[in-house]
Amino acid sequence: MAATSVFQRVRTGSKIGAQYDQEGNLIQVETREDEEQSVKLAEILELLLAAGYFRARIKGLSPFDKVVGGMTWCITTCNFDIDVDLLFQENSTIGQKIALTEKIVSVLPKMKCPHRLEPHQIQGLDFIHIFPVIQWLVKRAIETREEMGDYVRAYSISQFQKTHSLPEDEDFLQRKDKAVKAVLDVSDVYKPKRKYKRQVGAGELLDEESRVHSTLLEYGRRYGFSKQSKQDKADERKASLAAGSQATPHGMTEMSEEEDLQAAEELRIKTLMTSMAAMATEEGRLTASAVGQIVGLQSEEIKQIASEYAEKQSELSSEDRPERYGPLQQHRRMVASLSKQIQQKTKQLDELQAKHVEVKTGCEEAKRNLMEATEHTEKLEKELRALEKVEAQTDSSLLEKLRALVAMNENLKQQEQQFRTHCREEMARLQQNIEDLKMASGDDTEEEKERNQLIDKQYNTDREKLQKIRLLMARRNREIAILQRKIDEVPSRAELTQYQKRFIELYGQVSATHKETKQFFTLYNTLDDKKVYLEKEVNLLNSIHDNFQQAMSSSGAREQFLRQMEQIVEGIKQSRIKMEKKKQENKMRRDQLNDEYLELLDKQRLYFKTVKDFKEECRKNEMLLSKLRAKGASKP
Repeated sequence: MAATSVFQRVRTGSKIGAQYDQEGNLIQVETREDEEQSVKLAEILELLLAAGYFRARIKGLSPFDKVVGGMTWCITTCNFDIDVDLLFQENSTIGQKIALTEKIVSVLPKMKCPHRLEPHQIQGLDFIHIFPVIQWLVKRAIETREEMGDYVRAYSISQFQKTHSLPEDEDFLQRKDKAVKAVLDVSDVYKPKRKYKRQVGAGELLDEESRVHSTLLEYGRRYGFSKQSKQDKADERKASLAAGSQATPHGMTEMSEEEDLQAAEELRIKTLMTSMAAMATEEGRLTASAVGQIVGLQSEEIKQIASEYAEKQSELSSEDRPERYGPLQQHRRMVASLSKQIQQKTKQLDELQAKHVEVKTGCEEAKRNLMEATEHTEKLEKELRALEKVEAQTDSSLLEKLRALVAMNENLKQQEQQFRTHCREEMARLQQNIEDLKMASGDDTEEEKERNQLIDKQYNTDREKLQKIRLLMARRNREIAILQRKIDEVPSRAELTQYQKRFIELYGQVSATHKETKQFFTLYNTLDDKKVYLEKEVNLLNSIHDNFQQAMSSSGAREQFLRQMEQIVEGIKQSRIKMEKKKQENKMRRDQLNDEYLELLDKQRLYFKTVKDFKEECRKNEMLLSKLRAKGASKP
């Protein structure tokens, strides 16, 4: 504990700890502790590290450089518009430190800091008063960084994408054309195609429903009641017969109503199709399925008509061809025709398969993009719901105020754009007027030309003179700046006062540490001497105890033992006399030093009194001089 207390810092508001004097008795000595300041310094450094100021980790920097550097960094990070140059340099001179702390203190009220701070508190490292200011600055810096984070991230991404590209982007660009082509092909394949067209001589449809059905039929779409097949009807009849007595007359009426509606719908479709004509592209492609869709026939009837048509066609071809060709030649021509058709169909099949593969890949890519877009939409909806919750929790008046400010900002931007447009138009008009005036003044007289030349010459001369004056002014400004730096290097009265205060404080710390260390050395020496004497006493008692029985065995040994004991007692008395004499000398020396200390205290009091009187006389002298100057100024 003693070794640690030697190196404790000395500050005002010290505590009194228990110590020991030269004889080992408990005395009261002064020990200086400042644990709260060190705790606040550690908290300040933790705050700066959490905010991102990692120079606070450097052990070689002083606490002043760490704290002031952190404050300067926080103020710069807050992106606050100030007219002060906060240039922080490590290991600065006392003048630079004072100037920097004064600038920081002047900036804090402009930033609307709720805590007040003085320059001497920063220079004196008063961490208790600096801590709330650092806490507020760190909070403000983190808020500013969060506000600017998205903007800086978007800007950095845009700058990166100007010169670099990721493998995913290159892959996307390679697949983009193919995907776009596949989507366009799919849209071309599945886009609606007009198959029929309403005839010109057909009557105009009056109701909107008929016009809708007619338009849908033109594109091959049919909406209405679907006609049931014979098999479905048979199944329904069987089910109705199995139900027996459970069927009610009401159900029969519903079925009859549905059949009537279906018949009416089919009749209306047939009526609409009679006024339709096939498009030019669809002529010659009318198949049995299209005809069945148009007239609403059953599938079995369509198959029967198609088979009859094929039989009639084969009969006609068989009646005509044998007259022209023989059976063998006819067979060869048929085989060649079929082989050619097979080749064409195979080629068409390959093309369709390739197109199908492309369309399939395009469809998968479109599905993937759709899933990504859906996930992005869900994410945006979640963020929107979170924003709505935050908006519901916040103050409505504040939101209205923000909306009004945003609207005002947009209005001001629009007004600014209009004003710029108006300024450009006005500038163009004025330039046109200048050109017109120049053209109008082209036929000036010789005198006006000479006068213009003289004016231009005078203008050039004045301009050169102005340039020379500016160069001289710049040189003079540099000289002034050099002199200002030299003046700043000379300490002012306030700086000298601070130097004096710091030196006095340092002297007090060194003096207290020296005094405490000297007391510890004295205590150690005293206890060491005491230990030596106690060891001698223990050895003497052990020797007496060991030789006592042997000395008591005979009278001669007893007398010799007593003589030795008398010699030992005589030596102890002489040693005691010497120690008392040394104690008396030390006491006299202490009294002499105490008298000298009292005399020095008297001289110090006299010095302080003399300095105070001198300051008072200086103040009176300045007052008298100011009065004399005022009287001299009042007299003409």
